[in-house]
Amino acid sequence: MPANPILYQGKAKNLYQTEQTGQLLLHFRDDTSAFNGKKTARLTHKGKINNQFNAFIMQLLQKHGVRNHFIRMLDPQSSLVQHLTMVPIECVIRNYAAGSIVTRLGITEAEKFDPPIFEFFLKNDPLGDPLINTSHILALKLADQEFITQAKQLTYQVNQILVPLFADKGMLLVDYKLEFGYHNNQLLLGDEFTPDGCRIWDQHTRKKMDKDRFRQNLGQITDSYCEVAERLGMQLNLTN
Repeated sequence: MPANPILYQGKAKNLYQTEQTGQLLLHFRDDTSAFNGKKTARLTHKGKINNQFNAFIMQLLQKHGVRNHFIRMLDPQSSLVQHLTMVPIECVIRNYAAGSIVTRLGITEAEKFDPPIFEFFLKNDPLGDPLINTSHILALKLADQEFITQAKQLTYQVNQILVPLFADKGMLLVDYKLEFGYHNNQLLLGDEFTPDGCRIWDQHTRKKMDKDRFRQNLGQITDSYCEVAERLGMQLNLTN
């Protein structure tokens, strides 16, 4: 584990101070959790897989003009990131029906949404990250209208970049969540993009290749994460 002072410990990641002002060390642990921390486990190499997966996606998004907090990878399990003032809102895109929306709206899993569905959720573990709308955001002063507009635009932009990427490799990007924060009054993508925070299915078999394998006791969790990474062209380092 890094020796730097810790600033934040989440369910599967730690943030540490660095000697460089405004830059943080993001360390991915081998922990995994589901159902707001009610189910937990430690999975060998998960931290290394997710760190390298996230680095690949964040750099790809940067090349396509999506500004984010990623600076560079420091080692197989840690990265250097920009310190952001995070907004406690999750932005979710749903390309296919899965997870909570299936039970919430009584629809069939795998139903394709055209156009994709966009949703806001309040980032609050004790409350179970409830669904919110723009009225909640403005009335509760969680963010302003500019954030709402920019966050939606950036979330859809990410979808336009990543859906074809996954499809080209025989996978469906079913849904995902993004979190954003501010640096010098500019809104940047923060947190992570890994199989922990999105759903990915094989295009032909509908095999689940993401954290649903942990939620639903399907097994082969990190093996599936590695398969996704390898299909996308990542060369994972799980030894150092």
